[in-house]
Amino acid sequence: ADPMEIFHVYQKRRGDFGRQCLFSDRQAELLVDILPEPSLGLHFMEKTPRDRALQVGWDTSGHHLNTACFQSVSCGINHIEGGWPRDINPQDMEQTIRFRKKVEKDESYISSVLHLYSPVEYYTRQNNTVNIYQDYFEDEEEVEGSQETPSAKTINVFRDPNDVKRTVSCLSWHPDGNQKLAAAYSCLQFQRTSTVMCLDSYIWDIENPNGPELTLKPASALVCLDYNPKDSHTLLGGCYNGQITYWDTRRGSQPVETSALEQSHRDPVYKIIWLQSKTGTDAFSASTDGQVLWWDIRKLSEPTERLVLDLSKKGNQDEALGAVSLEFEPTIPTKFMVGTEQGLIISGNRKAKTQTEKIVCTFEGHYGPVYALQRNPFFPKNFLTVGDWVTRIWSEDIKESSIMSTKYQTSRLMDACWSPVRPSVFFTVKMDGVLDVWDILFKQNDPTLSVKVCDEALYSLRVQDNGRFLVCGSQQGVATLLDMSSGLTTLQRNEKSLVSAMFERETKREKILEARQREIRLKERSRSQQSREEETVQDDSKENHDQLIARAEREFFSAVEADIRTTDQARTFLELETSLDG
Repeated sequence: ADPMEIFHVYQKRRGDFGRQCLFSDRQAELLVDILPEPSLGLHFMEKTPRDRALQVGWDTSGHHLNTACFQSVSCGINHIEGGWPRDINPQDMEQTIRFRKKVEKDESYISSVLHLYSPVEYYTRQNNTVNIYQDYFEDEEEVEGSQETPSAKTINVFRDPNDVKRTVSCLSWHPDGNQKLAAAYSCLQFQRTSTVMCLDSYIWDIENPNGPELTLKPASALVCLDYNPKDSHTLLGGCYNGQITYWDTRRGSQPVETSALEQSHRDPVYKIIWLQSKTGTDAFSASTDGQVLWWDIRKLSEPTERLVLDLSKKGNQDEALGAVSLEFEPTIPTKFMVGTEQGLIISGNRKAKTQTEKIVCTFEGHYGPVYALQRNPFFPKNFLTVGDWVTRIWSEDIKESSIMSTKYQTSRLMDACWSPVRPSVFFTVKMDGVLDVWDILFKQNDPTLSVKVCDEALYSLRVQDNGRFLVCGSQQGVATLLDMSSGLTTLQRNEKSLVSAMFERETKREKILEARQREIRLKERSRSQQSREEETVQDDSKENHDQLIARAEREFFSAVEADIRTTDQARTFLELETSLDG
């Protein structure tokens, strides 16, 4: 309604109002002035003064609202090699030369270079005028970030929404932004899978634990999965029945394509990893059937390559070792590593021409399956393995033994991984529900931090690319997201050089010990060979002594027989002469 609208009307005669008041301006006038009388003050009683506050107004209450905080982070860029497309590997000389030739043939290349020459020259001269890299606080000591006590706090918990709980067998972070998490759910206990057990796996938003963002519906339960680092919309999963399944999240929950059953693995696929390639469509998988298969997701009808893990190099799958873990480092595209059920780590060469040349060497690592295998992101020559009750750190130069190892734990270790931001830190999970954080620069015998994540066994582990968030998967389908303290996620001063020196020192020590062991073995071998030769000589000397006695006896008896014959002949001659004389 109009605010000026009149709702009530009052009517009254002018005469009923009384005499009209007329006001005018005039000077001030004092009418009464009452002076104080001190004598009257004797009749008053003084009271103790009291303060009293009165609040005339509306009753209000205070409310607090916690809004989403915006966390700002200072970032820097270390530009080493740039300007290349994502499908070009700057380390590959042939690719870079081919790309340069292609760009230089472009008509707009020369005009673009000439157009950019003037502003580039201007800014170059401007940079040369002032030293922008001058350090004004050279003499001041840096404050170490590691003074803070290492800690980890639980941020969110993601639970399997089904009634029949399954193990979180594998985890994978979304490559862009790390705000999403893919989890594979399966029952790894043989012949305990229920007919009513759900086969779905899920993609979670880490800020919304109430329900999954997307449901993945495979034909068989997923044992492992991995996001494509070049395309954040695609995932590849390994199933319990041995098949490989490929998803594009833009197309929904159903898989885009699944490998043919007769061309797939015969056992569950325990690990699958994307490979560094131009197309970004290559991957390889491992299974306990003793095979490593290479795939191209554009054609999943059959694998592009096969490798049977037969150490006799005959390709006999009945004698092959079952694979449970894989490792591939994009900076070393020709090498890969496989962890087996028998505790061996197999180092392979993908570029080898024949099957026998693909298996390069083996490392005797553990007494049980090698559940985790990962190279150090800062020093790829060194890698981490987990099996039975111990964690070991290896060097590719030492085949006989590891260069470092933890003490044996009271509970079995199931997974481990390096920190992507600190070369000396790695994480392990155990079957007693404990997450251990190790810092080998701080101490090697005990973990720096141990966190009781849950009461059930932990089976899987994955760290975010920035090293801050870590997620653990349990046997009862619970994925727990933890936030690491800044001391565990900040690279310390001289940490790389210290870790490199530690690895080199331990490698050198193991080489000395290995050489000493070889020397001892050679001495024992030569000593045993010498003892055998002495025994042979003794046997020969014993045989020669017997032969000499036998020969002497033969010669003696032959001489005696000769004397007897000579004596007989002489006696016969004498008898003949005597008869003639007579």
